Amino acid sequence: MLPSQTISLTIPRNWVDLYETIWKPDYFPKWIGALSETTLEQDGTWWKIVGAESAKKIRFTDHNPYGVMDRYVDTGFGKETVVPMRVVGNEEGSEVLMTIFRQPFTSEEKFAEEIATVQQDLQRLHTLLTT
Repeated sequence: MLPSQTISLTIPRNWVDLYETIWKPDYFPKWIGALSETTLEQDGTWWKIVGAESAKKIRFTDHNPYGVMDRYVDTGFGKETVVPMRVVGNEEGSEVLMTIFRQPFTSEEKFAEEIATVQQDLQRLHTLLTT
């Protein structure tokens, strides 16, 4: 099993409304820093990241009534990396949760950087939705 860390952030919005706003693949570049300088082009069930340094593709969970927003990243090395994401209700607001798995051969320092990046991305999402 891979070590993991789940990062969460509270957003003062109804979870269904929040999910309906952010679940579409073309919304992700608005708040994920690594995608902010790119565009996504649909290619069947995958989305090509255009403008990225390396050829990557992302597959997203289909729209669903559960708030599941997982994404699967094909880095071009024959391995798919999953990034589980959930939007869950918290009374009248929402929790957005993202789990990061420490991949084999990833140093503790690099894993800590990845966690910090996800925290920044979630904060960017919060700012985007509340200002």
